[in-house]
Amino acid sequence: MTDNTRPYGASDRPEFLPAGEEPQGPPDGPPPPTGPYGMGPGWAPPPLYPVVPQREPRGPNIALYAALAVVIALVAGGLASWGTFLLTRPSSGIDPAYTLSAPTKQPTNRPPQSVAGVAAKVLPSVVSLEVKGNSESGTGSGFVVKGGYIVTNNHVVAVAGQAGEIRIRYNDRTSSGARVVGRDPNSDIAVVKPDGTVRAPELPLGNSDGVVVGDPVIAVGSPLGLSGTVTTGIVSSLNRPVEAGGSTGSDYALINAIQTDAAINPGNSGGPLVNAAGEVIGVNSAIATVGGSLLGQQSGSIGLGFAIPVNQVRRIAQELITTGTARTSRIGITIDQTYQGQGVRIATQTEGGAVPVTPGGPAAKAGLHAGDVILEVDGRPVSDSQELIVTIRSKAPGDQVRIKFRHDGEVRTATVTVGAAPAPNARPS
Repeated sequence: MTDNTRPYGASDRPEFLPAGEEPQGPPDGPPPPTGPYGMGPGWAPPPLYPVVPQREPRGPNIALYAALAVVIALVAGGLASWGTFLLTRPSSGIDPAYTLSAPTKQPTNRPPQSVAGVAAKVLPSVVSLEVKGNSESGTGSGFVVKGGYIVTNNHVVAVAGQAGEIRIRYNDRTSSGARVVGRDPNSDIAVVKPDGTVRAPELPLGNSDGVVVGDPVIAVGSPLGLSGTVTTGIVSSLNRPVEAGGSTGSDYALINAIQTDAAINPGNSGGPLVNAAGEVIGVNSAIATVGGSLLGQQSGSIGLGFAIPVNQVRRIAQELITTGTARTSRIGITIDQTYQGQGVRIATQTEGGAVPVTPGGPAAKAGLHAGDVILEVDGRPVSDSQELIVTIRSKAPGDQVRIKFRHDGEVRTATVTVGAAPAPNARPS
């Protein structure tokens, strides 16, 4: 038996023999190696990339397929519906089956203190006036007071003159003729009496002395012939000296006005300015325009309207109804129109037959003299003649006013009892 073992440490390298000699295996060692030295059976070079272990195959994702199926079904259904619509719609675009929702039922009643509530109360008492004269005509507004009388502006009815025609149109669309009871150019107030019975309710008169800046107001009238027009705003200012009516002659008026930003336009003249309770606090009489002109020219509202305070209207209307004329309040002085200083100076000499201070008149009795400068009336400064005139005219004859004035460089105070100019002869148009 051959021993294929060799001692530990024996060399495994082949022996080098001389040329021509065949190697002879060691008599007692193993056979020579058949592969590279140091490599055992089954040897191979290492792989170039890491070997990734393979997972075992899984079954199909059922949830994903179900979601895709739903999406495909929805898209297919939508496309089918759109295709059906395109195939069946009328070529003209008309859809006989098309309808809109019916209106919802809404209550028409409004709270009495709301603008709509006040308007519903006031509108039946407001009228439209159509006035014709010999060569001109015009329109205006008015409102019914106690006894069926209608208060309006003098410049609205002045067009009629002595032989003109006045027609009243009520809110219920009925109409009647009318005649002038009396008119006062100095206050721009007139009273008209309709023919026949007046069925419209009277409008209550408020207290203009209680009005303050910021109070809500409503103007009602017939601007530009549009009867029953309602606009809203606030009291913007008080005691504005404003020229109303005509610019010259008998229709010229100076009023101590309530200013409002409620829209007032030509045709609103004579209509009421009412408070939140539906009470008249003024009679709309004038508007300012960009050019500075007042009512009478066909221009629109710029938010500067003026109304005659109702406390003055109340007195004038009552006098017109009872006597046909109205008194104009005065204190018996002539104003120096050339004076440019502070306050208003009484004239220093007779001008046009008018003496500076009427002998025995209200100013003379209170101690005022020619050349004195009036600084305040009832604590309110007066800066020009118009402001003094409208302040005095807003008072009733017999009222007392406190006047601060400068006499020979000394400031004095006097109480003056307002008087009245001689009443003209009654001449209702």
